[in-house]
Amino acid sequence: MGEKVVAGRLDLSDRQRYRDKLRRCLTGLERLLAEQRFDRPQNLMGLEIELNLVGTDGMPRMLNGEVLERIASRDFQTELAMFNLEVNIAPHRLGGRVFDRLAEELRTSLAYADRKAGEVDAGIVMIGILPTLDRDDLVSSNLSDVDRYTLLNDQIVAARGEDFVLDIDGVERLTCTSKSIAPEAACTSVQLHLQVTPGRFADVWNAAQAVAGVQIAVGANSPFLFGRELWCESRPPLFQQSTDTRPPELQAQGVRPRTWFGERWISSAYDLFEENLRYFPALLPICDEEDPLEVLDQGGVPSLAELVLHNGTVYRWNRPVYGIADGVPHLRVENRVLPAGPTITDVIANAAFYYGLVRALAEEPRPVWTRLPFEAAAANFDAACRYGIDARMVWPRRGRHGGTVEVDAVTLVRDELLPLADAGLAGWGIEPADRELYLGVIEERCRRRANGASWQAATFHRALEAGLSRDAALAATTRRYGELMHLGEPVHTWPVGLPEPVPLG
Repeated sequence: MGEKVVAGRLDLSDRQRYRDKLRRCLTGLERLLAEQRFDRPQNLMGLEIELNLVGTDGMPRMLNGEVLERIASRDFQTELAMFNLEVNIAPHRLGGRVFDRLAEELRTSLAYADRKAGEVDAGIVMIGILPTLDRDDLVSSNLSDVDRYTLLNDQIVAARGEDFVLDIDGVERLTCTSKSIAPEAACTSVQLHLQVTPGRFADVWNAAQAVAGVQIAVGANSPFLFGRELWCESRPPLFQQSTDTRPPELQAQGVRPRTWFGERWISSAYDLFEENLRYFPALLPICDEEDPLEVLDQGGVPSLAELVLHNGTVYRWNRPVYGIADGVPHLRVENRVLPAGPTITDVIANAAFYYGLVRALAEEPRPVWTRLPFEAAAANFDAACRYGIDARMVWPRRGRHGGTVEVDAVTLVRDELLPLADAGLAGWGIEPADRELYLGVIEERCRRRANGASWQAATFHRALEAGLSRDAALAATTRRYGELMHLGEPVHTWPVGLPEPVPLG
């Protein structure tokens, strides 16, 4: 969320005042769009990765305050729970060898953070959901000691008015309850930002929604939670259920969850901000002193602080972002679909695939979202979360006949989407060597039907077959994952199973 929020009591008048300020902010955004005040194209992208702190035993370590103190870099920040960190990479211009530069920056940053974590007997692991997390780890006392997390937790709990229910039926079924939003902290993600002009925003967002399922299919990396094997990518159902302010009665009425895929293609960034006001009550009704319309009347650029804060409490998988840089407002699409990891090479490959694909699809003369029902895109996302690399997708049929067809995700990616992603990256000016390297990683995952989720599940089952208990197998899988993650070879090359013990003597 990023806002400097101070915990305190909120009364009834705060909500009404905040709602009024939100409407003024939305009017301000509408005026900024009408007056064409937004930044011109700069081809800027940004990257954030959420990380886990893990001990040598593979178990979570609640030490982010101590580790951040040692890292002492503004690139690293707290996340929701004490076993989480986040690293932010400064914006880069898409072009040339940008992906190789990003990979090198990330290797340097994460190696440094891992060394610093080692000073308190912890290490960094990039993984969608840490397999060794226990229900006792995800309690409110383990939330990071930051006011905004405390207040957010209090407000979501108060809005719901009862325990949160987690019910995920996958390979196995998990059902349990939580008294706080702490289970959300299990979800560690990669966030990909792309700055776009208002005129291009809708096309880029629609394209990103259309390919969200494909991103998950090739990038799934979260099959375990609380000792159970669930979906290949269990973050989305976990995130939705652990932040769900709706008791069962409101769910039955069709009230929308705060974590959601959406329900329609859009024609403007304004559509999404307006929906957020229309559908979702404020969780953090904290008002700024600025009057956005007065600022606009005086020729200035409003911060739209209330709109930004409210937007940060509606968890879309592709989120609109309003920001200001050097006094000029801009819009970004924030892609929140992907899990963290497995390796830096895999993260950059996922990013290259995404940035190339959304550009190519956004520029097509017959855009995919004019030929694919929104409900099909949402169903693709759900299928990919459940089945990962083995998912089947609904996609527009090629040729003049139109309609849609069901196809294996790997076939769709290899035959149709990778060539599009390559063309999109060429449009950004990405060097052929980078395109070949990173899109080649995606192609190999498809060829071998292997990603982080499939490796974790296969290695866990090998450990069970070797006689380990479930808990020991999950811990051993996590330790092995960490070793291979730090070696850095992409996940499709990882040998399944645990290494053979070295004989003594």
